[in-house]
Amino acid sequence: MVSVGPELISPRSARVSAARRLAKRNFRGKERLFLAEGPQAVREAARHRTGDTATLVELFTTTEAAERYADIVGAARDAGARVHLASEEVVADISTTVTPQGLVGVCRFLDTPFEEILAARPRLVAVLAHVRDPGNAGTVLRCADAAGADAVVLTDASVDLYNPKAVRASVGSHFHLPVAVGVPVERAVTGLREAGVRLLAADGAGDRDLDEELDKGTMGGPTAWIFGNEAWGLPEETRALADAVVRVPIHGKAESLNLATAAAVCLYASARAQRAAGGSRSVTES
Repeated sequence: MVSVGPELISPRSARVSAARRLAKRNFRGKERLFLAEGPQAVREAARHRTGDTATLVELFTTTEAAERYADIVGAARDAGARVHLASEEVVADISTTVTPQGLVGVCRFLDTPFEEILAARPRLVAVLAHVRDPGNAGTVLRCADAAGADAVVLTDASVDLYNPKAVRASVGSHFHLPVAVGVPVERAVTGLREAGVRLLAADGAGDRDLDEELDKGTMGGPTAWIFGNEAWGLPEETRALADAVVRVPIHGKAESLNLATAAAVCLYASARAQRAAGGSRSVTES
């Protein structure tokens, strides 16, 4: 049995109230803390460190979850997090999901300065420009992680990286790759171009076809994909900043692809082209 602190009976406990407030963006920004829910996210949070600083600060767990996920609770304690055995009522009060899984972690912010991302000479980057839906943002982050991207950049017009829906949708990928937030689109494009990265805007009305670009062998170098708003895509001024505007071909009768699906197709196309050009984008080949 994992040793934890005293059970927090009341949802009005000061610690519970502080954790519950992190569901709101202004409190997250003030405290530079966010919530991670469920076994996968909490497991990755417990493993993550920034330098010598552990990312996971606190963990609230029900008795049932503490027994089922004893390894995660143990990892949280090993990381120095305060572990609180809480009632189901307390965990439900902190959770932002309809059906809580019994584990809610309080984590330190993870964002990386944009300059650090550039200094690492990235080869594959996803830039989210004007993306407003947190679920889409988290899913694109997960796609970038799966494709082996080196970083994700959220522009200053995009959704909060630490929105609970974004954290849930990433399924732990928040803790796997560098993410810069609040970067103006022009700064993102200029910085990546100066770092030797080709900028491709993903747009259904693009004048270049993804299949044709792959066939021509133009996608093997360092690449950043710019993805736009779910409803109206990329504004003309943003498309004009890119080196090329590329569309994912629709071979069937579908009207279009949603943001996350298009992002997955584009990122995996670049990852495959880069492997063919001599780079490795897969952890199984590293």
